[in-house]
Amino acid sequence: MVRGPRCRVRQIPDPARTTRPMSFLRQYVLHNFGLKVVSVGLAIGLWLVVSRDPVAEVAVTVPIEFHRMPENLEISSERIPEAQVRLRGPERLISRLQAADVHPEVDLGGMNPGERTFDLTAQHVHQPSGLEVVQVVPSQFQIDFDTRLTKQVNVQPRVIGRFAPGYRIARVLVDPVALSVSGPSKRVAATEAATTDPVDASGTTDRATFVTHAYVADPLIQVVHPGPVRVTVIMEKVSAGSGGN
Repeated sequence: MVRGPRCRVRQIPDPARTTRPMSFLRQYVLHNFGLKVVSVGLAIGLWLVVSRDPVAEVAVTVPIEFHRMPENLEISSERIPEAQVRLRGPERLISRLQAADVHPEVDLGGMNPGERTFDLTAQHVHQPSGLEVVQVVPSQFQIDFDTRLTKQVNVQPRVIGRFAPGYRIARVLVDPVALSVSGPSKRVAATEAATTDPVDASGTTDRATFVTHAYVADPLIQVVHPGPVRVTVIMEKVSAGSGGN
């Protein structure tokens, strides 16, 4: 039997299989290739900066902030405690930190009159991102609360000075004669009057009016509508034999 020459079958590449890897490469690797290179570079640069940034600590002293204070309640403690907050983080953030960036906050919602003790922890502090609160001092503090009271008190003028020989004060008039003050009820109840700043009537021989202000010595009591107070000093001539100041 005579065998004929062998025929070699040539396989033609499948175009779909050939272009599939190239399509994947163009779609997922080469697409926006420049942006991807820049992003990777920035990520590496940021990692290098952060990894080389030493950790630092700082302590800042800031006032404690009270939130949701009931409308009819007043703080009756003269000394409101401050908080010393110690923070830790990258040195670049610590160096830019300001005291105004740190806020220890206490919620007073639903508070009633009386003495109350509050905890002060890291959870009560709002600080810039990237920084950690390590310690808060004090960790507890006490505050007295009282209901608010408003009442009218008389205005007492204060007149000072060296008067002309033969003259003395006959009358002192004040306008307004009373002011409204407000504050913790126990302290307001014990307040009898508001006092003006000293008025110097030196050399007055007839009648003179001075514009000044009135205040209450208790720092927790405030004048509701502060404004100018007019003090009028009326002098009189001392008659012979009547004596004088």
